[in-house]
Formats: sequence, C-alpha cells, structure tokens
Amino acid sequence: MAQQNSFDVTSGVDMQEVDNAVNQAQKEIAQRYDFKDSKASIDFKRAESVINLVADDDFKMTALLDVLQTRLIRRGISVKNLDLGENTTAGGDTVTRVVKLKTALDADAAKKVAAAIKEAKLKKVQAAIQGDTVRVTSPSRDDLQGAMAMLKQKDFGVELKFGNYR
Repeated sequence: MAQQNSFDVTSGVDMQEVDNAVNQAQKEIAQRYDFKDSKASIDFKRAESVINLVADDDFKMTALLDVLQTRLIRRGISVKNLDLGENTTAGGDTVTRVVKLKTALDADAAKKVAAAIKEAKLKKVQAAIQGDTVRVTSPSRDDLQGAMAMLKQKDFGVELKFGNYR
C-alpha cells in the first residue's frame, strides 16, 4: 500500500501574545490625550478567552477597539479570530463591548474546510474532521500542497493554521 501523507488544519491564537497586545493597548490608552479623564479600560480574561472593553461613548469605543486591533495585528494575531460583540449601554454613562477569541476551529468552519477540499476535486485528497482539527490525507505531497494553496485563498471566517505536515 502507498504511504499516506497528511497535514492538519487548525485555528487558534497564542494567548501570551494576546496578553502582551492587551498590555500594550492599556499603556497606550493611559498616555493618549483623547482618553484622559475617561473611564476607558481593557480587561482580558484569559480563562474565558474574552476581552472586555469599556468606554465613555460609542466614539471612544471605536477608538479603543482600533487601538486593540492595531496592537493585536502587530503581535501577529489575526483579526479574523476575534468575535466582536455589539456595543451595550452600561451603568454610569458607559458603553461596553465583549470581544471573544476564537481559540479552535469550530464545527461549522471545519465542515466548510472539508467541503471546500471535496469541491476542489483534487486527486485522491481526503479530509476528515477530528474534533477541532481537519486531517487532510493523500498519497501525493504535491496534491497536499495544492490543497494548502487552495485553502489559503478562501475565506472561512477564521485564520487557518497548517501543521503536522508529514
């Protein structure tokens, strides 16, 4: 029987890099003139993979989110892995927003990845969903690299990471 080559498709974020980006954003907010004497804050809950944003109004919330996204991008974290909640009015004339981090490939995105590989009709390339990863197998490494290139071109709503290539 021919040797099967494979790779795994996953998604996720490096929590330490998110923590570093949040700390940098907090320092920038403390120094910026437009946030002086405001209630603006960023709170990162690592265990729940949630970032809570608090600002005085919608304008400052937009600026706060922009600062956070800029810092995340500079630390190498894709904005695709953020699930931005809606602005909600809180007590004390403040606006809050909950930003959830997508730490794994959810079932819906995994199905889309597997379906995209089947639709491409690559020769002898098969995709199998295994929990929060998709294992792609083929006897030919060239076909696997073609599958990777095809997946990189499509948008699945999360940043795809390819690993365990053998």
